[in-house]
Amino acid sequence: MKRYQYILLIILAVYSSSCRKINIAPPNIIQNDAVFTTPSGIQAYMSRLYSELPIEDFRYSPDMGLNFFWIIKPTPAVTGEALSRDQTGATAENWGDWHWDVWGGNYATIHDCNYFIKTLPTYASNFTPDQVKAWTAEAYFVRAMTYFALVKRFGGVPITTDVLNYVIGSDPTPLKIPRSSEKAVWDQIQSDLDYAIANLPAVNADFGDGSRANKYVAAAFESRAMLYAGSIAKYNTITLFDAQKNQLCGIPAADATAYFQKAYDAAKMLDGVYSLYLKAWSATDKTAQYQNFVNLFSDASSPESIFVREYNYPNSVHGYDAYNVPRQLIGPNGYSSEVNPTLNFVEMFDGIPKNSDGTIQNLDATGHYKLFTNTMDLFANAEPRLRATVIFPGDVFKNQNIEIRRGIYTGGVTGGISPLIPPGSRSQYPTSTIVSAADITSNTNNPYKLPDGTSLLPAGASGIFTADQTCAISGFSVRKWLDPNLATAQVLENNETQTWIEIRYGEVLLNRAEAGMELANAGQGSTFSADAFSIINQIRSRAGASPSLSAGSMTIDTIRKERRKELAFENKTWWDLRRWRIIDKEQNGTIYRILMPFYAAQAGKYFFDARTDERNDVYTADPKWYYEQIPGGAITKSPNLVQNPGY
Repeated sequence: MKRYQYILLIILAVYSSSCRKINIAPPNIIQNDAVFTTPSGIQAYMSRLYSELPIEDFRYSPDMGLNFFWIIKPTPAVTGEALSRDQTGATAENWGDWHWDVWGGNYATIHDCNYFIKTLPTYASNFTPDQVKAWTAEAYFVRAMTYFALVKRFGGVPITTDVLNYVIGSDPTPLKIPRSSEKAVWDQIQSDLDYAIANLPAVNADFGDGSRANKYVAAAFESRAMLYAGSIAKYNTITLFDAQKNQLCGIPAADATAYFQKAYDAAKMLDGVYSLYLKAWSATDKTAQYQNFVNLFSDASSPESIFVREYNYPNSVHGYDAYNVPRQLIGPNGYSSEVNPTLNFVEMFDGIPKNSDGTIQNLDATGHYKLFTNTMDLFANAEPRLRATVIFPGDVFKNQNIEIRRGIYTGGVTGGISPLIPPGSRSQYPTSTIVSAADITSNTNNPYKLPDGTSLLPAGASGIFTADQTCAISGFSVRKWLDPNLATAQVLENNETQTWIEIRYGEVLLNRAEAGMELANAGQGSTFSADAFSIINQIRSRAGASPSLSAGSMTIDTIRKERRKELAFENKTWWDLRRWRIIDKEQNGTIYRILMPFYAAQAGKYFFDARTDERNDVYTADPKWYYEQIPGGAITKSPNLVQNPGY
């Protein structure tokens, strides 16, 4: 695995328990001779730069920002991937109050990159030419990543490649740099990444296992960034010009093809260097395919992982499991089930019985509920990738059967069970024939005595029964990233150390397929669409999806759907929906759907009800959010900054 390992040197203080704080003095305080004369000094500086990379990982949520400890109001709650008890606070990023300053924080990192690039040549005689070249290229890489975090949020931002310092009493005018055009920022990112690709080694040997950025890491991120730029050029409709006619929001549509080509070429650079993870995969064994996809996210030797952020107890930890395990596996903190996959998301996958409109087929030909001996029977043929991503009701995790129920149906079953509420109804379930524990004012889940004399919890051990909704409010729990070997007593918000995979080869292939299809659609030749077709079938084959796509049936929407399935719960879908400019079209007026398991007491079997979210939470996505508000403090300090439209 080629990765950057976040084990900071002794001179660095570690993350605090609540937010990002790394107590290495900035370059203007540490004397240059203490940094730029020895490899250990350079390593310390590099550790600082890498630790400040604006990565949306386990410690990110739109409302809390980057590297914040409480992972509530998560990104999947605003993409349609999942429901959350805190989803209403996740609709747009919040950078005010005590949250990390995405504007000032990123410009501080850019300053540190510029300082390093300018200062290192003065001390070059202390190192080999190859060391100087590689370290400089790493600073270019970090700077590109940081500008990417800014431009995807704000559009055109001020570009500075020089060291800007303010001396008290001096004229601050040189610091008040106006915004560059959005295109100029994307081109700056491309230039920095091209420099990194040209000057980084194929394997970065600073950490014996090649664990920092190399030329292929830079190429992988270039495939992501240029795909984003191409999408903005093609799909964005929001424009903003300054007095000098610089386009601060939006890119000329004529530039889309060039960006898509750059994304495609960058992705192809990784051919033969990385590969899809297939260590436990078998073409004929669905269980092996499931386990293979699970292992992908925990195998430190995976040939698919390109760039990761590692956590190490006790200095750098997160709480992903504490917030997301099923209720019955709740740890000492008392959290669980923050991310509850929607039925809309589950229905994207193959192998589930579906109606002609693509919705799940939970009713028989007579319009009555299908009955199942076990809740897992409905998902018996679901593609293994889905099972590795979502915990189904009744599946086994940590050697426990995950019990998710909405209630016990006590009515008659002769002739079939009719739908509990009309199709599309937002009504609550009837209480006359349902024993339910879903009382939002209490935490009751008392056993119910069945006709055969046995007892059953109405909501199971992880269903809907708590006032704070720390349970499976959609009928599903998230599976991806959870550690199956973490003991319940260790499920704590300050105790978990799973590695975050920021970019993997699966994404790079999807970048290449999407860019290729965009190029084919732009008339650049059928070779691109043929390549995209081959890639998508590789991804689907590894996932256990069937049947294979037929030649000529693939569209750009096919690729987008595959991307949403493959990269689910990796904090990528939100940015994809934004760059495609479709999140407002998908979500305005939308109530996402859920799948509720019920136990029919008289039949001794289960049935499923598909309905809208019982809380009737209607989603709203304001198109102005495609460009976020530039912080008021930045505007106040520099009147040369033009605010984005709508703010």
